[in-house]
Amino acid sequence: MQSFFYKDREKRQLDPELFSGKAETWADLIYKESTKKLNNPTQIRQFYDEVLNFKSQKEDFDVLLPYIKMLNAKAAYKMGRELISKGFKEFIAKSVKEINSREDLEVFVNFFEAFMGFYKFKVATAGATNQRGGRR
Repeated sequence: MQSFFYKDREKRQLDPELFSGKAETWADLIYKESTKKLNNPTQIRQFYDEVLNFKSQKEDFDVLLPYIKMLNAKAAYKMGRELISKGFKEFIAKSVKEINSREDLEVFVNFFEAFMGFYKFKVATAGATNQRGGRR
């Protein structure tokens, strides 16, 4: 099974494109699925904030892991309420599946940060070119 984060999981070698090309590709895909309600930056930011909160937790990682995995249920709920797209739900699912250690969580935090930078850029530049404020 190919890893979503790693070029070689056993050697802990990250995909060299993870924080650049891969993060930008996901931001582009999710942005293209966006509408005024779907994938609103506030909805996306709620997930990012929760991931940052996990990173700051000092308790045993084995205690945290089930709550990290629960991000999948939260994404399903938000998708059911038509607040996030299938692409963003998949982004969460693929990422969460990779997390088995605190080190993996750190990789996810950095990947999500890179994604957020590209996503916010797309939202901001579209807003500057589209005076009506909507996305396409």
